[in-house]
Amino acid sequence: MNRALRRGAPIALASVTALLLAGCAGDPAEPEPTASEEAAACLEVDAGEQSDAVEVEGEFGATATASFETPLEAEELQRTLDIEGDGDVTAPGDEVSVVVTAFKGSTGDQVFSQPTSLTIGDGSLYEGFLAGVDCVPIGSRVVTVAPAASVYGEQGNESIGVEPGETLVIVTDVQDVVEAEDLPTPSEWTENVPEVEFDGDGVPTVTIPDTEPPADYQLKVLEEGDGDTVEAGQVVSLHYQGLNWATKEIFDQSFGNEDPARFGTGDVIPGFGGALVGQKVGSKLIVTIPPALGYGEEESANGLGGQTLVFVVDIIEVRDN
Repeated sequence: MNRALRRGAPIALASVTALLLAGCAGDPAEPEPTASEEAAACLEVDAGEQSDAVEVEGEFGATATASFETPLEAEELQRTLDIEGDGDVTAPGDEVSVVVTAFKGSTGDQVFSQPTSLTIGDGSLYEGFLAGVDCVPIGSRVVTVAPAASVYGEQGNESIGVEPGETLVIVTDVQDVVEAEDLPTPSEWTENVPEVEFDGDGVPTVTIPDTEPPADYQLKVLEEGDGDTVEAGQVVSLHYQGLNWATKEIFDQSFGNEDPARFGTGDVIPGFGGALVGQKVGSKLIVTIPPALGYGEEESANGLGGQTLVFVVDIIEVRDN
């Protein structure tokens, strides 16, 4: 779940998500609804001189590097299939696992690179990111040149260092269609569990022990609710607090906000989505997420790549997508 990719989604989680993908500040302006929100139709995005000119290197499914002439300013959305896959063509309703790497058009600097999962045609994605996954064969590497109007507009996204009016160059490796059962399942967390105290407003204070972070994906239920059980693919309303085990600092949270965060279980980093499935509404939990189920093993622009994450979650409501 990622505000970098998604409109109005909590940025620390995205799958993008995240989330989805980087930063922790306020929501950027929302673009107009895309064609795939209104009908099960493919975006009309063609290759162009700018997208064709981007040279991409790096192993498929890992962090890519992109070379292009700067400053690059685009007036229209373009996409080029740098690698054309041989799998099925993605369609509205598909949730796909991807690796998304974005670069500033002005300087060529990387903004973020993150594995995540994205849902096609649910209206949550900026058009510039949707173009990387919409109606393309599985196994494709898609190069998108996204003008500001198709991503963050004249507001930009200060939380990830994208200035107002910035064009982005986006490389999307479309890996596979995600099935609900692909979400990971945590084991019970019994040793070196951080202490959690909630104040009168329900905001947690988490004390992480001075130990090495757990290597495994683990969860402890702090308080079990008695509501409906969350199922894969449902939309969950909740409050969350995310901390970096190494620094012990909060990098994002919705606790203290008037409205809870809301997203699908597949719209966030895998370790967060998997922690929700099987839990009851009203439950409070703490989960430790290793890098592979968070923001990846490599360093990332948001500082969370290669880091073990800790989330405290209060599940408020669940509904079908």
